[in-house]
Amino acid sequence: MRPVRVLGAAIATAAVALAAAGCGDDGKTKASGDGAKTVTVQAGNGAVTVPAHPKRIVSLSPTHTETLFAIGAGSQVTAADSLSDYPANAPRTKLSAFKPNAEAIVKYRPDLVVLSNDMDGVVKALQKVKVPVLLEPAAAKLDDAYDEIADLGLATGHVAEAKKVTDGMRADIQKTVAASAKGKGLTYYHELDNQLHTVTSQTFVGQVYGLFGLRNVADAADKASGGYPQLSREYLVKKDPDLVFLADTKCCGQNAAAVAKRPGFGDLKAVKDGGVVPLDDDLASRWGPRLPQFVKAIGDAVQKTR
Repeated sequence: MRPVRVLGAAIATAAVALAAAGCGDDGKTKASGDGAKTVTVQAGNGAVTVPAHPKRIVSLSPTHTETLFAIGAGSQVTAADSLSDYPANAPRTKLSAFKPNAEAIVKYRPDLVVLSNDMDGVVKALQKVKVPVLLEPAAAKLDDAYDEIADLGLATGHVAEAKKVTDGMRADIQKTVAASAKGKGLTYYHELDNQLHTVTSQTFVGQVYGLFGLRNVADAADKASGGYPQLSREYLVKKDPDLVFLADTKCCGQNAAAVAKRPGFGDLKAVKDGGVVPLDDDLASRWGPRLPQFVKAIGDAVQKTR
């Protein structure tokens, strides 16, 4: 499964962003101290008690690696998975985020492991050897993304820095959307790969586009794909979207010229009117601190279209 498809996975969570003093918007306490030596975080795997200031963090999620560095906890990260390519100084290793190996992880002597997928029962395997694990799954909505950043701030001793990051994200996204309100009614197609796999409005990515009032041409095609249908060339040509967003520029070498050469695609409105928008695959597949950049790319395209 490509990272971008993990991004929009429909995770059944109802978490909301942390407020000051470690309380959620619903008024329930999110954290409790134990002589300032430990802190408890409500993660996807329940209440997890971790050292108040972990010094040997292993991150098995590119999104969470970005977050840890953004909130000032980068020096506490001793190892990151092989796909954690941002920032450049992240301590990338051969550890896999998709097939995590508990034995390989333990060799780094972590006092905290952060991941977004419990593949092959790695959470339980690490718990057996007394390693604290925070499972922070792929965000299903914007509030989930903010909440997970707040969780990592709480877990690493950077609560104030995490709040500053989420406040900045909210402000930047609101500014971009406000400046691009004229997108309402435009149709779009978001490409995950050159086999025409895409997302629907119910996914995280789809909800981001929904901020602009854009209509997803893939929604009607999603019968049993859980938000990730594969479209036919004929279907896409018939729907003739106003905008085509390519989230496969790195993985599959796609660009406006390549799309125009596809059979039948030369007549698409988006192709003829310059509405094919190349995206950075990573920005379009992660729900962390750089999310406003993905939103900005959409906003810029909307402004150019009308």
